[in-house]
Amino acid sequence: MYLLIVFPGNEALGDRLAAHPGIELSKVYLHRFPDGEQLVRVEEEVTGRQVLILCTLHEPDKVILPLLFLAGLLKQKGAMQVLLIAPYLAYMRQDKAFHAGEAVTSDYFARLISQWFDVLITIDPHLHRHHYLSELYTIPAFSLHAEMVIAQYIHEHIHRPILIGPDAESEQWVSRIAQLAKCGFMILHKKRLGDEEVEIQLPASDLTRNFSPVIVDDIFSSGETLAVTIDLVLKEGWPPPYCIGVHGLFAGNAWEMLQKRGASQIITTNSVPHVTNGIDVSGLLLEKLAQLSEPL
Repeated sequence: MYLLIVFPGNEALGDRLAAHPGIELSKVYLHRFPDGEQLVRVEEEVTGRQVLILCTLHEPDKVILPLLFLAGLLKQKGAMQVLLIAPYLAYMRQDKAFHAGEAVTSDYFARLISQWFDVLITIDPHLHRHHYLSELYTIPAFSLHAEMVIAQYIHEHIHRPILIGPDAESEQWVSRIAQLAKCGFMILHKKRLGDEEVEIQLPASDLTRNFSPVIVDDIFSSGETLAVTIDLVLKEGWPPPYCIGVHGLFAGNAWEMLQKRGASQIITTNSVPHVTNGIDVSGLLLEKLAQLSEPL
């Protein structure tokens, strides 16, 4: 049986995992001193146990030190194995030095996690120049895919869907979801002009406007790509689109901006806690945990 420690802020997904009879819930106590330093305490006996830490990493700089302190504490207390479940994995963007003198932070972050944890489980990491997490991480690192649960949601909730990928990078991913959901798709042409500015063009298409447009992307971050795509779809005379993303980061005022954009609905998985969560990924995580240990 696994022992699960849910990092603060991850309670909704943690409750779903803890409801499984093969998982026992434990507690971590975090205390911040007036000078900003943090204390971590676990009272549970962990000797010889497989311990799971659930901590999505959409705000990594806020949690990384207490997260590493917790991993170190568990190993000091005799845990047999410490597994990190990070449904959203941070520091995947900077996978090369785009300009002279830049740090390749994806490499450094992978070394840090590999040093303190025995196993990493994540969902749809933003792999661009790397094809596998094993190119970065020296521990067993498992990349799960939300394609099936997203396709199932589309099939069950959206009438006559046509999927729209915002750029060429999304084509392979969007095409697989379309195949699973048994619907068509199209890919837009995107040119990034800056961190928060993009230009998107709709390809020529004879597709009927009787379909329900569904914009699908892996990450909703600044919201600019999604906003421009929504504007383009509405300008072309399509119905208000559904927008589905795996990871809803909604950095800065992205959520407030997107609410005014005219989308029919914005839906994300519960990999990152947000009001848009409508697709559950706990089943993916439980399936992988069952493969890694005795049957749950």
